[in-house]
Amino acid sequence: MQITAFHTLLIVALYFLTLIVISWFTSRRANNDSFFTGNHSSPWFIVAYGMIGASLSGVTFMSVPGYVQSSQFTYMGVVLGYILGYAVIALVLLPLYYKLQLTSIYTFLNQRFGNRSHKTGSFFFIVSRLMGSALRMYLVVYVLYEFFFEPMGIPFILIAVGFVVLILLYTFKGGIKTIIWTDTLQTTAMIVATIACIWFLLKDMDISFVELMSNAAKSGYTTMFDTDWRSQNFFVKQLLSGMFITIAMTGLDQDMMQKNLTCRSLRDAQKNVFSLSISLVVVNFIFLSLGVALLYYVQHTGFAMPDKADGLFPAVAFCLSGFTAVLFLIGLIAAGYSSADGTLTALTTTFCYDFLRFDTSTKTEAEKVRIRKRTHIMFTILFLLIIIAFKPFHTDSLIKTLFDIAGYTYGPLLGLFSFGLIMKRYQPNDTYIPYIAIASPIICYIINLNSVAWLNGYIFGFEMLILNGLLTFFGIWAISKKKNRIIELTTH
Repeated sequence: MQITAFHTLLIVALYFLTLIVISWFTSRRANNDSFFTGNHSSPWFIVAYGMIGASLSGVTFMSVPGYVQSSQFTYMGVVLGYILGYAVIALVLLPLYYKLQLTSIYTFLNQRFGNRSHKTGSFFFIVSRLMGSALRMYLVVYVLYEFFFEPMGIPFILIAVGFVVLILLYTFKGGIKTIIWTDTLQTTAMIVATIACIWFLLKDMDISFVELMSNAAKSGYTTMFDTDWRSQNFFVKQLLSGMFITIAMTGLDQDMMQKNLTCRSLRDAQKNVFSLSISLVVVNFIFLSLGVALLYYVQHTGFAMPDKADGLFPAVAFCLSGFTAVLFLIGLIAAGYSSADGTLTALTTTFCYDFLRFDTSTKTEAEKVRIRKRTHIMFTILFLLIIIAFKPFHTDSLIKTLFDIAGYTYGPLLGLFSFGLIMKRYQPNDTYIPYIAIASPIICYIINLNSVAWLNGYIFGFEMLILNGLLTFFGIWAISKKKNRIIELTTH
């Protein structure tokens, strides 16, 4: 069966209809509390399962399989680092957030440092999430456009508008309460599509999974530990990067933490995080195995490799059979939506609580609802503009691009929260914190450009996030004074 643009639109329509049904059930009698906190009533196991899809997104679905060609299984070093990062989130950050009863996690910065730090943290989150999630959604739109709609003469912009508007419609009323449940559907779609595609590839090549992995090992594709300290994929760097990526991109990320904060208790949220960390190791291994299967298929059949690594999975899925094409489409759409819907809700929450200060506002509930809806639409438009603007710059594997961006934008958040939690006896001058948060990524960028010449051939990878966080941390320390002991006792 040949998959056409009509089939694609039908699949999108059916999938979207399912999301609308879920949205209708979850958003009945919804109010601002439902939108922002899910009424603190979400079952932890539902949150944990749904967050698998939100953590993976379209970048993992598309880019990790293609990433195997250049980096083998070294990405598993990052994934193993996730476990350490999630332990920090469960044992350090979640107890803090629940103790302070936060809706926006950046309120902590206001309480610890002051208003400027609060706004700085929120600003960096908004930039980070707008860029990161827009790129994830871009990948979905890009694939559909390249394979189906460009030959029909349908503009890329029109496809982007359609997908973003669909997200707006089903998140507009229920917010996080709806997303907790739609994420379960999207996680299921991604995992089922991936496993099914592996099975069809093995069947087509008449090979077992054990034989596939054995052949891959002989070809070097399953190499997990790079021992060259100068390499981007050096195992220790990957492990530490995975840990700090998780702390920054999950523990200090309003989108991911907002879902955890909908749980009924701290204990439930901690169970969610620990179970999620183990699940992600298994699921990422499955995606890397898919990458091996795709590469072996290329070698086995003489299939022409696409110009971009991100195009390998769709190219093979569409060529293999109509059924694998349908599976891929469903998984891809689920991957794109699982990231974008939560992001729009989290951005709305951050702006309403950190900039408009809903927590201290005297506005009526009806006025807050109107403001919240306008904010949601505003971020939807910004989201769309980034998707459209990125297309001329798509030249690399997006998972690398995503982590490169995160290294620069999440680093200041990592430094801010780390200093606030560790250096409790020091109080920085809140006035200068925005300048430090901006200077740190700039310095990191200059170091990255010159690292080969300055550092004996050393090439930065994901660990740029750690360097950025350290520069922010020590910059804040430089403008800090020890608290007076009497003041310190009265503030605890």
